[in-house]
Amino acid sequence: MNVDAAVAAMAAIAGLCTGVFAMLAFRWSERDQAKPTRTSLHTEAVLPPGVDTVLSVLRSSAVVLDEADTVVKASSAAYALGLVRGGRLAVEPMLQMARDTRRDGEIRQVELDLPRRGTGRGDALAVSARVAPLGSRLVLLLVEDLTEARRIEAVRRDFVANVSHELKTPVGALSLLSEAVMDASDDPEAVTRFAGRMQNEATRLTNLVQELIDLSRVQNDDPLEDSEPVLVDELVAEAVDRCRQQAGTKQITIAAGGTADLHVWGSRGQLAAALGNLVENAVNYSPARTRVGIAGRRVSVPGGDLIEIAVTDQGIGISEKDRDRIFERFYRVDPARSRATGGTGLGLAIVKHVAASHGGEVTVWSAEGQGSTFTLRLPEAGTVRDRERPSDLTAEGLDDEDRPYETFNDPLPAHPAPEVLP
Repeated sequence: MNVDAAVAAMAAIAGLCTGVFAMLAFRWSERDQAKPTRTSLHTEAVLPPGVDTVLSVLRSSAVVLDEADTVVKASSAAYALGLVRGGRLAVEPMLQMARDTRRDGEIRQVELDLPRRGTGRGDALAVSARVAPLGSRLVLLLVEDLTEARRIEAVRRDFVANVSHELKTPVGALSLLSEAVMDASDDPEAVTRFAGRMQNEATRLTNLVQELIDLSRVQNDDPLEDSEPVLVDELVAEAVDRCRQQAGTKQITIAAGGTADLHVWGSRGQLAAALGNLVENAVNYSPARTRVGIAGRRVSVPGGDLIEIAVTDQGIGISEKDRDRIFERFYRVDPARSRATGGTGLGLAIVKHVAASHGGEVTVWSAEGQGSTFTLRLPEAGTVRDRERPSDLTAEGLDDEDRPYETFNDPLPAHPAPEVLP
């Protein structure tokens, strides 16, 4: 009997201890849960009311720092720019600005050039950083990316400088030639020679002014305002007619072909100018007694068919380092040769803007010493996409003197390596 009482007493004591330990564990758990963790210290709860909503709609990259320089909140753009890494502000000048602002409460702003992270490129990221106090303990950092704005400003400055230079060259030449004509007034042969050169410079100046006007027009005008279905065959015929004299002088054959009766939608004048520039470049940069080919075809892509117009030459070609820049305004692969051919450096820039404004693009394939192929891709006019035509372009019914160009029976590929004729 005494043994049973002892066992019961021990069981009661064990149960009491278990209950005490369980209650203590529960209390400790509640106390631990009530303690502020590192994560909870840096959540939105520490921000003043409404600040989080304002930061979410700002276009600038936003970073909020506490008194320990720990990032309380940062926008996704701040991470993308590499401003925040591992919960810390990674740009030392900005961090120092935040500390100074926290100390004296003054708003500070500075422009910095930051290295691009993970690109391996030498150019820097231009940013504007502005630091301001946010409440009693926090500091707000707003960073705006100025890289694109600076690039556009640099392009604008270069454009003004290039325009000034290009205009001064023919104007200066005309001034000198007019003086030479006056000095050689008693020498008819010299007057004739100088007058011919004056005509060349005047023509060059006229072309430059006209291309500046064309470039301004395609940049500012909306091609959809006067858009219409445009027959590709007519654009090709107009481009060939525009370059017939230059091609005849150099004995260059212009051959057109591809799929007949294709239509694109857009401004006829702008499209004719763009294709004419491509054909004119092909003729100007091709050796004598070679061939320039023009071919159009329909290409099926997701979202609708495209019309490709490829212009192929057997000229000097374009090096790989120059291909990415040939569509820049006033950029010339060979400035001396461009001046000899009368080029202004604006033709391909006009082509690029026309293609973009019509929802298309222009691409280039080239190999030095073999030639180049420029391909203009434009959306097909949907109102005429309901029929298929043979892929040969014929010139039946035309006399030899009326035939504007020779014809191919097969369309050219999008990026062909031009066949070198013997």
